[in-house]
Amino acid sequence: MTIRKPKGFMFDLDGTLILSNRKLGSYDPIEGAAEALGELDRLGIPWLALTNGSAYPSRVQGPRLRDAGVPVPDEKLFTPNSVAAKVIADRGYSNVLVLGLESVAEALTEMGVSCSMLGDDDAKHADAVYVAWHPDCVMDHIHLGCERVMDGAAFLSASDVPFFATKEGRSFGYSCAINGAINRVTGVEPEPTGKPSAHAMEVIADTLGIAKEDVGVVGDDATAEMLMAREAGAIGIAVTSGSTSAEEWAAQPPEKTPHLVIANIGELVEACGLG
Repeated sequence: MTIRKPKGFMFDLDGTLILSNRKLGSYDPIEGAAEALGELDRLGIPWLALTNGSAYPSRVQGPRLRDAGVPVPDEKLFTPNSVAAKVIADRGYSNVLVLGLESVAEALTEMGVSCSMLGDDDAKHADAVYVAWHPDCVMDHIHLGCERVMDGAAFLSASDVPFFATKEGRSFGYSCAINGAINRVTGVEPEPTGKPSAHAMEVIADTLGIAKEDVGVVGDDATAEMLMAREAGAIGIAVTSGSTSAEEWAAQPPEKTPHLVIANIGELVEACGLG
């Protein structure tokens, strides 16, 4: 299949560059990942990695990726927290209730966001709720989140994608489950800041310094990456190294159909005619 040549790339992490375990404690590189990134650097083609995982800031996750053999510099690694901080600043939210690990709140605080968590005195006055990676979530968190949203707080989320690829197989996203609980009670839909949001696509294109339609969006998830690519008019490049098989890619509806399907990103440079 012939596609337009991308002028830059966004790579997903889980299922595209790496496979982690379900606790996100260890990483295995996908075949050809390091070589593909190195070849893009040699060719002078800009790229970045954007994960829907919100558990760790780039300064923590970047070294883990490099230790696993995937050469992603911290400055090229973005998370939904990176995008959320921009959205929060642009809208002027003054106090964000974080339903996530302390590391999520720490990451947002480092980017200038004023955060509160369950038990904080000002949590009941938050003007925005941000749902992220939260394996320790209990009903008290959901109750507080529902109260704030019902009182008019904005409802933001790192991700509303239900699954991601791991070494142990498909795993469900905590934020999606928490979103569902809050939505069921309040009737308010979450506004994702990660993929496939327009917020994320704007940050990608701005960071790469190219038009959205020239971005090669590379990933293993039809909803996260291919839907984002299609909605932005970008170039969707699917891999079968993660949660979606070649047969499943072929069965996608038009709004989630990739422009190109490859086995793994080791095939990327040749498949896109960039060599």
